[in-house]
Amino acid sequence: MKEADSSVALVVAAGSWAAAEGVDLHSPDLYLNRELSWLEFNARVLAESENDAVPLLERLKFHAIVASNLDEFFMVRVAGLKQQLTGEVDEPPPDGRSVNEQLAAISRRVHDLFAQQMDSLTNQLLPKLAEWGFLFVKPEALPVDTLTELDARFHNEVFPILTPIAIDPGHPFPHVRNKSLNLGVMFQREGTQEVGFGVVQVPMMLPRLMSVSGVKTPSGQAARHAFVFLEDLIARHVHDIFPGARLRGVYVFRVTRNFDLEIDEEEAEDLLQTIQQELRRRERGNAVRLEVAGDAKPGSLHKLVKALKLDLEKDVYITHDGMLNVADLLAVTREEARALREEPFTPHVLPPLREVEDIYAVLRERDVLLHHPYESFDSVVDLVSRAAEDPDVLAIKQTLYRAGRDSPIVKALARAAEAGKQVTAIVELKARFDEESNIAWARMLEQSGVHVVYGLMGLKTHAKCLLIVRREKGKIRRYVHLSTGNYNPTTARLYTDLSLLTTKPDLCEDVSFLFNLLTGYSAPPGWKKLIVAPLGLHEAVLGFIAREAEHAAHGRPARIVAKMNALVDADVVAALYKASQAGVSITLLVRGICCLRPGVPGVSETIVVHALVDRFLEHSRVFHFANGGKDEVYISSADWMPRNFHRRVELMIPIDDPAIRTRLIEMLETQVSDNVKAWQLTSDGTYVRVPTGATPIRSQSKFIEATRDRLRAAEAIGGRSSRFYLAKAVERAKLQAKSHEEQRQHRRATKKTS
Repeated sequence: MKEADSSVALVVAAGSWAAAEGVDLHSPDLYLNRELSWLEFNARVLAESENDAVPLLERLKFHAIVASNLDEFFMVRVAGLKQQLTGEVDEPPPDGRSVNEQLAAISRRVHDLFAQQMDSLTNQLLPKLAEWGFLFVKPEALPVDTLTELDARFHNEVFPILTPIAIDPGHPFPHVRNKSLNLGVMFQREGTQEVGFGVVQVPMMLPRLMSVSGVKTPSGQAARHAFVFLEDLIARHVHDIFPGARLRGVYVFRVTRNFDLEIDEEEAEDLLQTIQQELRRRERGNAVRLEVAGDAKPGSLHKLVKALKLDLEKDVYITHDGMLNVADLLAVTREEARALREEPFTPHVLPPLREVEDIYAVLRERDVLLHHPYESFDSVVDLVSRAAEDPDVLAIKQTLYRAGRDSPIVKALARAAEAGKQVTAIVELKARFDEESNIAWARMLEQSGVHVVYGLMGLKTHAKCLLIVRREKGKIRRYVHLSTGNYNPTTARLYTDLSLLTTKPDLCEDVSFLFNLLTGYSAPPGWKKLIVAPLGLHEAVLGFIAREAEHAAHGRPARIVAKMNALVDADVVAALYKASQAGVSITLLVRGICCLRPGVPGVSETIVVHALVDRFLEHSRVFHFANGGKDEVYISSADWMPRNFHRRVELMIPIDDPAIRTRLIEMLETQVSDNVKAWQLTSDGTYVRVPTGATPIRSQSKFIEATRDRLRAAEAIGGRSSRFYLAKAVERAKLQAKSHEEQRQHRRATKKTS
């Protein structure tokens, strides 16, 4: 029988051990709340922004990530909880908290994090950046000449765009766009004692950070980079915007709205059109959070809260000295300042893909594992580009979840279709916050002749796979790429992920069946190698865990090392508890949400949970099962969450190549040993830093150094010079461009003839 099927059968077969007497493994006390666990992940990111060992601009980047993460958390998770207050309540979470209890706990924790971030940014990081010549200044602190120039820019470039709105019975409260910055203006008209209230939206199409010159650092040196916030410049000129009024105060506010999509796919005749309509609608979603910076008078604040239908105590976050929308500071982190950054690192193409003319020959010989971003994603881009131009390639099929805005892979698929190849793209239109980008790609691909499919009804296609069908010596051969991450060259330089390139017949056949399932609903009778959600992945994972417990019960080697982004599924958590009771050694590397409580006596004493926060976002999913001494290793697109098991198309891929399997086990052990960037989860739900000890081990630094060692070794071995291969690459690019132009001319000639 197939490997996946036999593993699933273990769920039923296993059962020779029992839970500790009197312990209910589904008791709410044994589960951490999902939302609060995610907030602890963001707290770890915030801690990295306060780490003195991290370069200053990298710390600023982490501050921006914290703010961006919270935006998404409120737009999706908090918005979803608030919707449950007015509609049908979902099944309570495993920890048993009601919706109101969750919202109250979230509010308390976010208020603490918000205050901590504002204090950290304002009183710690920005003063240190100022010493290095990076300053954020108020207009009134500028030299006279600079301020005069800035005022002129306001009148010429900003003032004509502004639209002040005074709130009164004839002017109801305006719609405030999601995440936009706005000025709340308190004023008093002549002849009245009543304090009026107005709103001025800070234009989103203008740069928020306005570069200025002539600014000095605290030590008296000329600033390297100095910026004025656009909202501060507008606030300086409020008297021009509301002439004749006596100003009583100005502050900045920002509204976060429910930004999740609500789509009934069964009612949607055209899914693409339906999502476009929903994208326009969600800009008017209900408000879920109000942020305020400055001195907002109580009367004015009450008007805002009432208009937005929010709770003043729970939903409003106020900072008197800090700033809003810290994510905008990411623009500053792009400035050149080597001393304020991590040591530069460029992803490399390493053997066996380094300087090869025939990548197909390499893959026919062996499977290849790529560890991104240490090993360049360009190899994958190059594979698709070559396939698009290769006359022997007959078909290309690919899933696209988050391809990015300027995707060379999508463009290569379009070229392949225009060249007459059979090209199929599974474009996931419901990839959250990438919907508009994916709609644009879908339209472009369709116009190029690509067969575009939006996946299975009711499911998101989250699996990452590429299939190339090629004619070789009169026979058909398939080449497959499977990954834990997206086909996005930008995030491939920022996220850690794994790619497997293979021609193994069983895997290739399964991938072919998967695409047939996605395009024609034709499920295969069984899978030879792949484990697929929602068609058995959940059962397989439970089976693997149960099998380890069975091994432990019989004295055989039993261990689980599982790396993922989130562990939420209650059945899997309960299975891990059972395995721990049976004596299985379990180490979990969970970057984000973890609902499992480790170290609980009699329940999870053998479970350790670590979380890594470093310069690259840990994104890969890797699972190692000792299996009684016959190690099994899998990579996957799926986390251990209900949505991944039941509401998404996901893949779990077995690693059969012994060398690659050993390499992945060593990677996991390196990360388990990390004592510089690692945190450990305690049984009460808090995280503590792993003690560094006598020998510091920073796993990402070790991977960088290992990559450089392999590169140096490859260069030392020699072979044909890099100049030769560069010339070959340029020659190939010219031929591809010429071929593409000839195809375009042929299409034009054909069109004129017809």
